[in-house]
Amino acid sequence: MNEWLTAQVSEPAVLVTVAIVEGSGPREPGAKMLVTARGQHDTIGGGHLEMCAVELARAMLAAPPGSAAITRLERYPLGPKLGQCCGGVVHLAFELVTPALGAVLASLNMRRREDGWRVSAIDGPAITLLLDADGVFVVGSPQARSTGAKVSDGAVSVPAVDRERGTHILRDAAGRRWLVDPCLAPRAHLVLFGAGHVGAAIVRMLGELPCTVTWVDERDEMFPASVPANVSVEATDMPEACVASAPAGASYLVMTHSHALDQRLCEAILAREDVGWFGLIGSQTKRVQFERRMAARGLPQERIDSMVCPIGLPGITSKLPAAIAASVCAQLLMVWEAQQIAALNATTPVRLVAVL
Repeated sequence: MNEWLTAQVSEPAVLVTVAIVEGSGPREPGAKMLVTARGQHDTIGGGHLEMCAVELARAMLAAPPGSAAITRLERYPLGPKLGQCCGGVVHLAFELVTPALGAVLASLNMRRREDGWRVSAIDGPAITLLLDADGVFVVGSPQARSTGAKVSDGAVSVPAVDRERGTHILRDAAGRRWLVDPCLAPRAHLVLFGAGHVGAAIVRMLGELPCTVTWVDERDEMFPASVPANVSVEATDMPEACVASAPAGASYLVMTHSHALDQRLCEAILAREDVGWFGLIGSQTKRVQFERRMAARGLPQERIDSMVCPIGLPGITSKLPAAIAASVCAQLLMVWEAQQIAALNATTPVRLVAVL
């Protein structure tokens, strides 16, 4: 996940960001790739568009110092100019990774689980800065502090914007263009109980997706030596405590080595009123058994009905751990995208003002 941000690059590079998409495009605004003279990290959708973007980025890298713009905004009509069937128009922002932008990217990498806003000038003197979720200056170009550049009425004018609006281009009062790029922490969080073959396969797949995972098991030796950057391991003999400490709206997957432990975890999860989604590995027979036990313990029927068991998409019957993982991860993506749409529809517009 976010290879453009986590790549260990020690040579000059250009950050390419999808700034605007009109109509259909291969990737959404905010998609990025990091281009060097010899390599590329991440993708803006592939095809002719990406090839042209890589060529332009490398031309910027090859230009003598001071002879070319540090930032550019280029318009690409996908059908007429590039022959791509998407048919829309994509605007790409190109930013040479200066020391200031490098500091912004390094800070973003350290703050991957925190919301932030990256703001870069497209026109005029190069200014790039990172703001936190409240608009407070974190790091950026030196002149951002000395000149008082801020996202407010003045050097940069930001209208009331939706917190989750996405990457876009705005103009300040002087007509200067700015790339506003929200870098938001993943909203989707999964608490996964069980470090067996299926759990391990799910963790590997989710390591490439915009989410965070708390991976829980009593057996410390079951966890691999390394896990994806978005995964936190909890080796504990009190896994129920991880239910109590999970954030509101979290998703849960229960697939431990013990049916008795599965039962306890199910009861702890369904006792919460703020569960985003809950799945239990097992057959329909296992579901019926668990339903009876939980009903006997007084759990409300509507909570019991919300438990997903069996898990995975209908029609996929393979018992291979990788196949189960693919099916469950697809199911989670559907759930998380629906939750994201619902959250966006309920979002109140927020005015972002930088405090320096």
